[in-house]
Amino acid sequence: MEGHVDVVLPCLDEAEALPGVLAALPEGFHAVVCDNGSTDGTPEIAERLGARVVHETRKGYGAAVHTGLEATGTEVVAVIDADGSLDPAELPAMVRLLLDTDADLVVGRRVPQARGVWPWHARMSNLVLSRLMRTRGVGVRDIAPIRVAHRRALLDLGITDRAFGYPLELLIRAGAAGWRIREVDVAYRPRAGGRSKVSGSVRGTARAVRDMSAAIARTRPAATVDGRGTRR
Repeated sequence: MEGHVDVVLPCLDEAEALPGVLAALPEGFHAVVCDNGSTDGTPEIAERLGARVVHETRKGYGAAVHTGLEATGTEVVAVIDADGSLDPAELPAMVRLLLDTDADLVVGRRVPQARGVWPWHARMSNLVLSRLMRTRGVGVRDIAPIRVAHRRALLDLGITDRAFGYPLELLIRAGAAGWRIREVDVAYRPRAGGRSKVSGSVRGTARAVRDMSAAIARTRPAATVDGRGTRR
């Protein structure tokens, strides 16, 4: 793979997990950490380990991703969680798929690697949301927890959600724009530092589902795209 890829890592109190995630970034992949108000020293750790750090004071996953994306400078960009549940080693293959095929967006579908990694309530919410996505013409099986695309195209989608609905709005808008969406299996591992802030509790999952369902409801229907990115 030629060139470099900036990788956006939205962070809120990921001091325990972040060093391992940054160390696992493949050669040519550069971290852009967007801190979303951490109180555990996350931004200082990121800077010490060589990452570019930007700050977003508005609370919300989407706010952190958007600010991080604006701070990137490469033609191709990636977004990945900073909690260690997803392996940055998956990124080179996803970038190659983007560059070597007709894909406009490459997203991951989580495959649990250990018992209990994906709690029942999180699995159920993902099933419900993926079905809602299909009613909008986007036949993915997960909510794009890791993704690769062209930077300018992502910004031009005009995603407005700044909470947990961000990835759902991205997928719907991408489908509506006629993007070819490719979904690939990625390993889903236990997160470092304990329970997930979102899927680790029924309350957190319910909050995420609320935001994501709202994002689906307010975004205009997409063109039909199957899980391999083929328009029908």
